[in-house]
Amino acid sequence: MDTQFILEQWQAVLQDMAQAAQASGRSPQDVRLVAVSKFHSAAAIHALYTAGQRIFGESYAQEARAKMTELPADISWHFIGHVQRNKVRHVVGNFALVHSLDSLELAHIMHNRAMRQGVVQPVLVQVNLAQEPQKTGIALADLAPLAEFLAGSAWIRWQGLMLMPPFFDDPERAKPYFARLRLLRDTLERDYGLALPELSMGMTGDFEAAIAEGATLVRIGTRIFGPRCSLA
Repeated sequence: MDTQFILEQWQAVLQDMAQAAQASGRSPQDVRLVAVSKFHSAAAIHALYTAGQRIFGESYAQEARAKMTELPADISWHFIGHVQRNKVRHVVGNFALVHSLDSLELAHIMHNRAMRQGVVQPVLVQVNLAQEPQKTGIALADLAPLAEFLAGSAWIRWQGLMLMPPFFDDPERAKPYFARLRLLRDTLERDYGLALPELSMGMTGDFEAAIAEGATLVRIGTRIFGPRCSLA
């Protein structure tokens, strides 16, 4: 692990985020970095923690929980991967925010689990705006029943939306998807009388475009940590 490389890359990402926010008339404090640490070691995470990073994103619950036992308790762990039905018990109550709620069925399972544990689980709804079959995320046609359920759930705190747009070589081509997600969020807030402050959108290749369209959380991993390594 090259700690100096990680810290330098992290600082560069933060600077680019701040510049993108300022260029779009936003405060840099309005956009937070989720350092995507899946497949990276607890030591690499701790290096960033020591420098001041507090939000880390993981995609596999058991991998994340192993790291949680080694690392400081004030880390804000975000679950950004697909939530498998048989892994819900490992997710609910262990993550500050789940970015990837993608179906009414999963919402019911998470609600029931949270109720049994006596915890309120904050979530984002992942939306598949481009209807890409290889990606998870709820289709717009199926969103209304899920939104109605979440608006009435006492055990799931709906915080906003998440998006993984199609991959483009030019990040400007992703901007219309980011703009659509922001407008969708605004519509849901109005229709359901909810505050949905979070928009999780933007990764290494397109986070500046996402910030320009209102992202509050950007998920960046490889640019900070370098290629994924073995945890062994």
